[in-house]
Amino acid sequence: MKIKGVALIMLAAVGWGIGGMIADTLLNKGWSPIVISLYRGIIGFLTFFAWLLLSFKMHWCVTARTYFWPLIAGVGVAGNSTFYFWSIQISNVAVAATLMYTAPVFVLLISFLLGMERATWFKWSCVGGVVAGVVLLTDAYKTGIITASFSGIGIGLASALFYALFILALKKASANGKPQFTLTVAFFSLCLVLLVFTDPKEGAAVLVSADLGWFFLLGIVGAGISFILYIAGIRLVTAATASVVAMVEPVIVSLLGVLLLGETMAAIQLLGMAIILTAITVLNLNRSL
Repeated sequence: MKIKGVALIMLAAVGWGIGGMIADTLLNKGWSPIVISLYRGIIGFLTFFAWLLLSFKMHWCVTARTYFWPLIAGVGVAGNSTFYFWSIQISNVAVAATLMYTAPVFVLLISFLLGMERATWFKWSCVGGVVAGVVLLTDAYKTGIITASFSGIGIGLASALFYALFILALKKASANGKPQFTLTVAFFSLCLVLLVFTDPKEGAAVLVSADLGWFFLLGIVGAGISFILYIAGIRLVTAATASVVAMVEPVIVSLLGVLLLGETMAAIQLLGMAIILTAITVLNLNRSL
């Protein structure tokens, strides 16, 4: 059962990685990160709603508590996907994905501030390792590109911050509702949030564009199927195992970027990526003990 769970989570990570590739293609075609995120959310919402309708045991809860956390999770995934795609636009898929996976650091810092977790030198050293890895990965140590680097870092870390919000809200929501219900409400919230910021003309143009198939594929693979696989996988493994296995996504998108998009990464950037992933993996494993 554990091997099956790991396999499902890895497939979900592959789906998210492919989603990043598709988003990069759409960005290169001139579409904005917001409209890409919106259509990913719409198609994801329709997928989860269909999953909800196909459930044999539907429990429609109407308490405020049941809806509150999924709605907050939707805000988190809306910000996460939009800033993630924006980060891809500024840097590349591998850098954007790695920065997004610094989210556990934000979860840890929030836990420190709220008194939910005790700060230790070990945990702070992991945070320091992540910071060092980010500097190497994004070339922020080069003074000639420091402005561009810091803007890219800020956007990439913003995707991680919203991802952390999504993780925390989803954890709260999972205690009060079924996953298909939670994801349906969360992605409905995502759509409402992004509709406010979407250019109506650009949003409508997608429907008559030759790129509509790419948007549909992004929503199905990069949202619908991937989240369903992930939810199925985490039922079979521990939370720590799930978080570590899901971190193969940056590795997957790096390989896909090299093979399909012709992207390259310097040795120092690969070292930065390795430091970040190692620090986050050790941190997750330590917090689960």
